[in-house]
Amino acid sequence: MPQMPLLAGIAWLLLASARAGDPETRVTHVDPLIVVDDDFARHRDPAEWKGLSVSRIEFREERAAWRLWRIHNVHHPRAPLWFVPHDNENAGFEAGLEAVRKYGGTLIAVDAGLADDGVRMNRAVDYGSPIDPNRNFDTALPGYARHILADLKPGMPIIALHTNARGFDTGDSRCNKSDPPGSGVISIRYCDDTLRPSPSLRRAWPWDDDDTVAFATFRTQDPPSAAFCRDQMVAADFNVVQERVVESDRSLSNYAVLHGLDYLNFETRDRGDGADGLAEGRRRLLHIIDRALAMCAPKMKPLD
Repeated sequence: MPQMPLLAGIAWLLLASARAGDPETRVTHVDPLIVVDDDFARHRDPAEWKGLSVSRIEFREERAAWRLWRIHNVHHPRAPLWFVPHDNENAGFEAGLEAVRKYGGTLIAVDAGLADDGVRMNRAVDYGSPIDPNRNFDTALPGYARHILADLKPGMPIIALHTNARGFDTGDSRCNKSDPPGSGVISIRYCDDTLRPSPSLRRAWPWDDDDTVAFATFRTQDPPSAAFCRDQMVAADFNVVQERVVESDRSLSNYAVLHGLDYLNFETRDRGDGADGLAEGRRRLLHIIDRALAMCAPKMKPLD
């Protein structure tokens, strides 16, 4: 459902001019068949890039240098904005590349290769700690969000794609504390004051895995049903993590809901970078994308 349409319209207008005339930004069109990068190295078949335009976007903001890959469907630009923030979550890139071919739109993937290729954090910093690319959406650093979201079209959702480790940190959870200990908070069995699980009842594939989840993000003054696509995903028996935003944690999910932008985040467990592991992660993420778009953006049909 549309959220805060006036705010969303203003936010889109601000984002739409992100790169126009910005002298600090370098945009270079590249040939994806020769790009030296682990994600592109897995895709050297020219047929995979038919109809796609690929650019490298480089800019600096405050203490960090950034490099993004922009993969744009030139024939079908009006579609979701796909986002892969973590360079080490390779199944997310695989699903994003297939999604931009299947539905159109633009994929933005953060490249950590300025310092080290294929890692989670951006280490290309002048001082201080490395930066999590999904924790840099801050009104004090407006350039980063503008570059990431510049291709967002009015009325289209942002769809972020992730993989994650098995399990969760039981020490931080308010429920299921006897589970085998893991790391982080991404599991349908984890809960705290911010994250409220709505688990699948049938646990049919791909929801047979506790670490495969869809996020539905809402502001603290609203009910969970205010989150984009939340009610449809719960009714369809997804593993839905309901994320309540009190104040921004600098993630894209928080930034999006506070700016009235429709946002979805799909995660599945990292099954390794072998061919079988990447294929399974891609298959699960694409299945979730297909179901969610059919329910919540029914005008977005597959292109073939």
